[in-house]
Amino acid sequence: MRTDFQHALPGENLYGSDPAGLIWGFRFSAPAGPADAEVSLQAEPISSTQARQWLADHPDEDGDTAGAGLLWLHFNLANNATERWLRDHADLPEAFFESLRGGLNSTRVERVEQVLLAVVNDLQFDFFFEPTDTATLWICLNRRLLITGRRKPLRSIDQLRVAVRDGEPVRSTADLLAQLLRHQADMLVDLVRRATLQIDDVEDQLLAGRLNHKRSRLGAMRRLLVRLQRLLLPEPAALFRLLQHPPVWMADLDVQDLRDATEEFSVVLRDMVSLQERVKLLQEEVAAQINEQTNRSLFVLTIVTVLALPINLTAGLLGMNVGGIPLADHPHGFLVVVSIVIAFTIIAGWVAFRRRDDGG
Repeated sequence: MRTDFQHALPGENLYGSDPAGLIWGFRFSAPAGPADAEVSLQAEPISSTQARQWLADHPDEDGDTAGAGLLWLHFNLANNATERWLRDHADLPEAFFESLRGGLNSTRVERVEQVLLAVVNDLQFDFFFEPTDTATLWICLNRRLLITGRRKPLRSIDQLRVAVRDGEPVRSTADLLAQLLRHQADMLVDLVRRATLQIDDVEDQLLAGRLNHKRSRLGAMRRLLVRLQRLLLPEPAALFRLLQHPPVWMADLDVQDLRDATEEFSVVLRDMVSLQERVKLLQEEVAAQINEQTNRSLFVLTIVTVLALPINLTAGLLGMNVGGIPLADHPHGFLVVVSIVIAFTIIAGWVAFRRRDDGG
C-alpha cells in the first residue's frame, strides 16, 4: 500500500504511521454493473493524500452510498498530527474528540445524531497473558466513512485489515463494524481456549500433588479474566440498546448483522465468566493444600519441641553449678537420669500423638 512516508522529515517520529497519522486506509467502491443495495464493495488501498481528496470530493450528503463508495481510515492516535488531520478533513462530531481525551475507556457505543461513536477494548498485538496487555480502540462511523484509531497495536483490527485486503465482502460501514466485533469474538474464543489449556495443566499438576508456583499463574490468569470482563461486559448491552433505534442510514441487514455479532460476543463473555469461576475454585483448592502443608509442618515442629522438652529441662537443672545435685556421687547416676529422661519423652510423645488423633 502506498503511503506518504516519503514526505516525512529526517528524524521525525511517525509512530508507525505516515505524517498525517494514517496507518492504513481502504476505499470501497461498487463493481461495474447494476446498482444493488446489498452489493459487496471492492477494497482498494488509499493514502492520506488520496483520502483527503476523496473526502473533499464527497461531502456528507444524503444519497446513494454505493455509488460514491465508502472509506475506512485507521489512525495512530500517538501521532500528534492525527487529531489535527481529522479536524481539518473528516468532519467528525466534537464528541469523538472529547472521548479521546476523556480518559474513560470502558466499552460503550453511543449515537450522536446520525453518527455512531464506539469505544472498544481489545488485546494488544503482542499479547503475553498479562492483565496490562489490553488497549482501547476508538471508532466513529457514518453512512460513508469509518474512522478507527488506537495508541497501541491491536489484534482484532489487524485481523479485519487482513480480511479486507484478502477480499472479504463489505457492504457498508456498519458491516465493517460487525465484522470487527466478530473478529474480536473469535480472538476472545482463542484466548479462552488457550487459558483453558493452561488451567487444565495447572489442575493436572495440582491433582498430582505438584504445586510448584501454580498459585501465581492462577492469580495472573484470574486478574486478566477479571479485567477483560470489566472492560468488555458493557458492550453487548450497549449495542442492544443502540440497535433498538439505529440511524436512518443503517440498513436492516446491517442491524441484523450487528445483533448477531453482539449475541456471539455475549456467548464468549459467558464462557469467560465460567472460566473465571473455575480459576477461583482452583485458587481455593491450592490455598487449602498450602494450609494443609503448613499445618503438617507446624505439627512436626510441635512434636520435636515436645520430645526435646524433657531432656532440655533435665540438662538445664543438672547443669547448674550449685551444691546438692542429686546422684552426683551415685555409681549409676547417669543411667538413672537417662532412664528418667527417656520415660518422660515417651509420655510426652504419647500425649501429643493422642491429642492429634482426638482432633481428627
